[in-house]
Amino acid sequence: MLIDAESLKLLIETELIRVQDTRVVSHVQAMLLEPYAIMRNWDYGTQGQQYLCWMVLKDTVTSAEIGYCEDGFGPKCPWGLISSGEDQTMGMDSGWFSTFMDAYFESFACTTLPIWRVFRVEPDGAKAPLTAEGDWDATWREVMQLRENDPGRRYDCEHSISYGQLAAS
Repeated sequence: MLIDAESLKLLIETELIRVQDTRVVSHVQAMLLEPYAIMRNWDYGTQGQQYLCWMVLKDTVTSAEIGYCEDGFGPKCPWGLISSGEDQTMGMDSGWFSTFMDAYFESFACTTLPIWRVFRVEPDGAKAPLTAEGDWDATWREVMQLRENDPGRRYDCEHSISYGQLAAS
């Protein structure tokens, strides 16, 4: 499927409808771009190979950017963390996601919101929130202190925002 700017805006809006937190929705909407296409280098192919990527979000505070590409890591993971710096590559495979919101929550853009909590991770993988929401840096300081004081347990900095996965058609 060949994507266009209007289709991309609809994909993003469809995901934003599922976000349960108005702070996140407003934050994302403030950073959305009018989608524009740019050729990006594909580091996993032949020398000089490029794919068409659509840039859809830019955060001027953290320099986080999100793009969409149907080739390369797409179609399975078409949403990527892409830099507009001199590199002009599509980046690493670990920076590509199946949904726009997954890409957003893995970007630095979301770190400016006070949505972060300390979670204790149980041996079975269950997560228990230990704190109220706070800012990124303060929450990480708390995580690091807990890790130092209780090295036998696992503590993480995460959010509790519900944004739902898209249902399969």
